[in-house]
Amino acid sequence: MIVRARIVIAMDGPPIEDGAVRINGNRIIAVGKFSELKAGASPYPLLEGEEKGEDAEESREQIIDLGDQTLLPGLINAHCHLDYTCLRGKIPPQKSFADWIRRINAEKAKLSPADYVASINEGFAEAKRFGTTTIANLTAFPELVAQIQDQIRTWWFAELIDVRDVERVNEMVNCAVASLKSRENLGLAPHALFTASPTLFRRCDELARRDAILLTTHLAESREEMSMFQDGSGPLCEFMRQIGRDTSDCNGRTPLRKFVERLREVSPPWIVAHLNELSESDFDLLARSTKKFHVVHCPRSHKYFEHSPFRFERLSALGFNICLGTDSLASNDDLSLFTEMRAFQKKFPGVSPKEILSMVTANPARALDRQSVLGQIKPGACADMIAIPIAPRTGIFESVLSFEGVVPWTMIQGHICKLA
Repeated sequence: MIVRARIVIAMDGPPIEDGAVRINGNRIIAVGKFSELKAGASPYPLLEGEEKGEDAEESREQIIDLGDQTLLPGLINAHCHLDYTCLRGKIPPQKSFADWIRRINAEKAKLSPADYVASINEGFAEAKRFGTTTIANLTAFPELVAQIQDQIRTWWFAELIDVRDVERVNEMVNCAVASLKSRENLGLAPHALFTASPTLFRRCDELARRDAILLTTHLAESREEMSMFQDGSGPLCEFMRQIGRDTSDCNGRTPLRKFVERLREVSPPWIVAHLNELSESDFDLLARSTKKFHVVHCPRSHKYFEHSPFRFERLSALGFNICLGTDSLASNDDLSLFTEMRAFQKKFPGVSPKEILSMVTANPARALDRQSVLGQIKPGACADMIAIPIAPRTGIFESVLSFEGVVPWTMIQGHICKLA
């Protein structure tokens, strides 16, 4: 099969005008100008029941001409909670981060396992409509995953909390892994420093390194988290005390430093979400680090919570791989990464549209350790692609960022999901 488009954005080279991609099964085998790839191809697929001939018919190949559209890699959402798709619009911004946690806990208490399964399936469908072909999804209910059929390529991260259950760490982690063992791509997500014990962090880290699985966590997300660990005060600290958390570890260390102290080595496979609250001493620590973890920024969720400004320029200058995610619909309006890219661009107008597009393609592919097969259109990569109309009178990458609405054409694993 050959897919042709006015522009092909491969992400591993310059855009290709009148470009084409040859696909065999679920893999890309060639990329280039259509004129270079079309030799021996026919614009018509074989009819049902038709057999190939022994000569010219052997080279017959289907051509899909997308016309005046841009073909680009499928988008990758590096941080999402599909469990909470059903909570869209139900939690208005709160006075404190701790209050938001109380509200989401109250909403979660109303939901049944069937509600969560429906919520996850609804989230998959929405993400797919918006051009996401791969998602890093954190689930608080790994035991429900067996009931779900992934609609897009998914990394399932079991989100783990042991505030009231420190003695059960090994059992908790083992059960989570067992629940996800049927999935090709699985990971572990000790929720955050204030909800997951040092024992839980270390156990996840040991298991991930032994079995080569990925890890993610929420870190330095809010001012209240900084106040909790540095000063032992603030709404989050008080809330944690109320639910029985020992806060004796809140002893003047920043969240980042506490994170580093909990682990023998902070490097891949860690994917760190948020990282909004950083001190100058934190930046000194990051500058000395020889191995960099990956960072996920969620622009619209960040705005919803009114977090401190994300330090993109300094993190980028230090060599951190920065990706974008949507977070959950308990703090966002939808699962569109196009809208996230525009929200990021509004805050960081000096960053090129191409670099922003990398944050939902090549960069998260690297974070997932799949840079050779995801996030780019190149020989050997998975045939995960989307096509969108070209906006008039704009640059190629500017046109991509300006796209709004449902993506009209999506291919995942060489299968066309929608063609309009």
